[in-house]
Amino acid sequence: MLMNYVGLNPGIPRRMHFTDDYLVDRDIWDPQLGRSKRVRSLVFWVDELDGENVARTFSILSTKLQQQLQPFLEGKEYTKYDFVITEVGEGFTKDFLVEPILRRE
Repeated sequence: MLMNYVGLNPGIPRRMHFTDDYLVDRDIWDPQLGRSKRVRSLVFWVDELDGENVARTFSILSTKLQQQLQPFLEGKEYTKYDFVITEVGEGFTKDFLVEPILRRE
Protein backbone atom coordinates (compact mmCIF):
# COMPACT_ATOMS: atom_id res chain seq x y z
CA MET A 1 0.00 0.00 0.00
CA LEU A 2 1.39 3.41 -0.97
CA MET A 3 1.56 5.84 1.96
CA ASN A 4 2.44 9.52 1.80
CA TYR A 5 2.48 10.05 5.56
CA VAL A 6 4.57 8.70 8.42
CA GLY A 7 2.75 6.71 11.09
CA LEU A 8 4.01 5.78 14.52
CA ASN A 9 3.45 2.47 16.30
CA PRO A 10 4.01 2.04 20.06
CA GLY A 11 7.54 1.00 20.92
CA ILE A 12 8.91 1.29 17.37
CA PRO A 13 11.35 4.20 16.85
CA ARG A 14 11.22 6.12 13.55
CA ARG A 15 14.14 8.28 12.43
CA MET A 16 13.08 11.29 10.34
CA HIS A 17 14.57 14.38 8.75
CA PHE A 18 12.26 17.36 8.26
CA THR A 19 12.62 19.96 5.51
CA ASP A 20 9.62 22.23 6.10
CA ASP A 21 6.61 22.69 8.35
CA TYR A 22 3.12 24.15 8.33
CA LEU A 23 0.01 24.25 10.52
CA VAL A 24 -3.40 22.97 9.48
CA ASP A 25 -6.75 23.04 11.28
CA ARG A 26 -8.57 19.70 11.36
CA ASP A 27 -11.88 18.48 12.64
CA ILE A 28 -11.57 15.28 14.67
CA TRP A 29 -14.09 13.19 16.57
CA ASP A 30 -13.74 13.46 20.35
CA PRO A 31 -15.32 10.37 21.94
CA GLN A 32 -15.39 12.00 25.39
CA LEU A 33 -17.33 15.01 24.13
CA GLY A 34 -19.42 12.92 21.75
CA ARG A 35 -18.88 15.43 18.95
CA SER A 36 -16.23 16.71 16.60
CA LYS A 37 -13.82 19.43 17.58
CA ARG A 38 -11.31 21.57 15.73
CA VAL A 39 -7.62 21.05 16.50
CA ARG A 40 -4.44 22.52 15.06
CA SER A 41 -2.02 20.00 13.62
CA LEU A 42 1.70 20.62 13.09
CA VAL A 43 2.82 18.99 9.85
CA PHE A 44 6.40 18.35 8.74
CA TRP A 45 7.66 17.46 5.27
CA VAL A 46 9.88 14.37 5.63
CA ASP A 47 12.64 13.72 3.09
CA GLU A 48 14.39 10.87 4.96
CA LEU A 49 12.74 8.09 6.94
CA ASP A 50 14.77 5.40 8.66
CA GLY A 51 17.72 6.06 6.33
CA GLU A 52 15.70 6.02 3.08
CA ASN A 53 14.88 8.99 0.83
CA VAL A 54 11.13 9.64 0.87
CA ALA A 55 8.56 12.34 0.13
CA ARG A 56 6.08 12.09 3.02
CA THR A 57 4.45 14.17 5.71
CA PHE A 58 4.39 13.68 9.48
CA SER A 59 1.28 15.18 11.06
CA ILE A 60 1.23 15.82 14.81
CA LEU A 61 -2.01 16.19 16.74
CA SER A 62 -0.45 15.45 20.13
CA THR A 63 0.18 18.60 22.17
CA LYS A 64 2.86 16.70 24.10
CA LEU A 65 4.81 15.92 20.93
CA GLN A 66 4.32 19.41 19.49
CA GLN A 67 5.78 20.91 22.68
CA GLN A 68 8.87 18.71 22.43
CA LEU A 69 9.55 19.88 18.85
CA GLN A 70 8.60 23.55 19.44
CA PRO A 71 12.19 24.70 20.29
CA PHE A 72 13.33 23.57 16.82
CA LEU A 73 10.69 25.51 14.86
CA GLU A 74 12.24 28.97 15.07
CA GLY A 75 14.44 29.53 12.04
CA LYS A 76 13.66 25.95 10.92
CA GLU A 77 16.40 24.65 13.23
CA TYR A 78 14.92 21.17 12.78
CA THR A 79 16.56 20.97 9.33
CA LYS A 80 19.91 20.56 11.11
CA TYR A 81 18.73 17.42 12.92
CA ASP A 82 17.37 13.95 12.47
CA PHE A 83 14.71 13.06 15.01
CA VAL A 84 14.18 9.60 16.42
CA ILE A 85 10.62 9.56 17.71
CA THR A 86 9.16 6.64 19.64
CA GLU A 87 5.54 6.43 20.74
CA VAL A 88 5.23 5.03 24.26
CA GLY A 89 1.91 3.77 25.63
CA GLU A 90 -1.58 4.25 24.29
CA GLY A 91 -4.64 6.40 24.83
CA PHE A 92 -4.50 9.23 27.35
CA THR A 93 -1.24 7.96 28.85
CA LYS A 94 0.51 7.98 25.46
CA ASP A 95 3.80 9.85 25.44
CA PHE A 96 6.67 10.33 23.01
CA LEU A 97 10.42 9.93 23.33
CA VAL A 98 12.18 12.42 21.07
CA GLU A 99 15.91 12.20 20.40
CA PRO A 100 17.33 15.00 18.22
CA ILE A 101 20.54 13.94 16.43
CA LEU A 102 22.68 16.69 14.89
CA ARG A 103 23.32 15.95 11.22
CA ARG A 104 26.80 15.99 9.78
CA GLU A 105 27.17 18.53 6.99
